[in-house]
Amino acid sequence: MFSDTFALTARDLKKWVRNPATIMPGLFLAVFWLALFGSSFNPTNLIPTQIGGTSLPPAVLSQIRSAIVGTFGGAPTYITYLTAGIISLIAVINMAYGGIGIVLDRQLGFRNMLLASPISRASIYFSGVLQNFTKVMVLALLTFVVALLIPNGLQLAQGFGILGFLGFFAAFALLTFAFSCIFTTIAFSVKAVEPLVAIANFIAFPLAFISNSLFPIASFPNWMKTIAQVNPISKANEAARLLIVNGSLSTSQMGIFAGDILYLAVFALAFTILGYVAAKKALKAE
Repeated sequence: MFSDTFALTARDLKKWVRNPATIMPGLFLAVFWLALFGSSFNPTNLIPTQIGGTSLPPAVLSQIRSAIVGTFGGAPTYITYLTAGIISLIAVINMAYGGIGIVLDRQLGFRNMLLASPISRASIYFSGVLQNFTKVMVLALLTFVVALLIPNGLQLAQGFGILGFLGFFAAFALLTFAFSCIFTTIAFSVKAVEPLVAIANFIAFPLAFISNSLFPIASFPNWMKTIAQVNPISKANEAARLLIVNGSLSTSQMGIFAGDILYLAVFALAFTILGYVAAKKALKAE
């Protein structure tokens, strides 16, 4: 099963690498959100320097800025806060539309050829999961680099090292794998691109924006806070931000980080199993 899975995954990734234009939309989305939205909507830019023609004292401006920074988890710049959110948005949105290739394989007859060959149904499913997962993780790494290069952009805490880097991407790897399972299963269950896009829009965008990706949960209305707090996207963002903002974590912060990672691991495991069962049933029906 493993050799078949990796062979099918390699086939899709080769097509992806040979067509660099398919990488550019995801990278452009990262640049757009970070450079334009992150800079123009920086909350610290909204602090007035004058009220009624009277300049505010530097001490007052500093206190206001500190209050805003505290609201955003202590991130020194808004882009530092935003980076994790943009990576999660890119992950979910690309996962949502990543199943289009799977649907096209069905329409072009390639899946029927696979079903007639002596390979397991599991390899067909997991190859779809892995190829989308790999694509998004590459885009996540590129987004991280873009955030570092933007002027007044991502500022890493002094204690942020290789372990912090691995922990940062571990959170998004678990999130991405879970959503890859979800949307790959949906792609195996539909017969055309149109219903896939409709389902993807219905799930991905509300879930992505009812999270702490762009703004803190504290700014949400009460009914939205409840959803955002259990949203796995919020958990991934929270775990990643703890590392890039604080570097070395305190005991309490380590407890929060471990809880978020455990939450994401259970989420990923649950949808790996559920997705496989559902996809296997869909493949048997063909």
